[in-house]
Amino acid sequence: VTKDDFVRAGQHSPLRDKNPDGAVFTIRELIGFALMESDGTASDVLLRIAGGPADVQYYLTQIGISDMKVVNSEKELGRDWETQYQNWATPTAAVDLLRWLETEGRNASVNERVPESQNGGTLPDTGDVRLLLKMMADSGPGANRIKGLLPKGTVVAHKTGTSGSQNGMTAATNDIGVITLPNGNHIAIAVFVSDSPADEKTREAVIAKIAKAVWDKWNVR
Repeated sequence: VTKDDFVRAGQHSPLRDKNPDGAVFTIRELIGFALMESDGTASDVLLRIAGGPADVQYYLTQIGISDMKVVNSEKELGRDWETQYQNWATPTAAVDLLRWLETEGRNASVNERVPESQNGGTLPDTGDVRLLLKMMADSGPGANRIKGLLPKGTVVAHKTGTSGSQNGMTAATNDIGVITLPNGNHIAIAVFVSDSPADEKTREAVIAKIAKAVWDKWNVR
């Protein structure tokens, strides 16, 4: 990871802040930074290694995920306010991806159902899905979102998404995740709070209350 890989000043990147001259990392370490610390630099490097937005989009299409568009890197998102809206997903598409990770992805063998990228190579196989879900469960950001009102100790493998704010408007306060119920069943949930003038506490509380309502409905012992 070189200085050229760093996201812009003001964009979140503990990797950049701790290694101002760049450094060498394993793929596993980069995934950890991206999933557990929402590190923009790590996300961009992984995107590059995977072949870029077009290859990731192609992969999503092959595993049946529609209504999810990957167009720009994190660094590009920091270029101007409007660019971020080119990258989007519906809550349904996010849940479809979570369902794939939790079921088909988790159960597939290392060499099974590995979609090819457009350039003839392969994107990461499904053999590491358990590692991804473990990292998502250990993720630090978003403690007051999906997990906010759930019983202490509930396992939630989740990933947040948060934009900047402009003129009192925050474009995105999101959280998607897989909740493990006491009976061993799982709930895939995605809550997106978009273009909101509310403060962070209020936006996160909306996500927490929706997740709690889902828990109360489906937590059948």
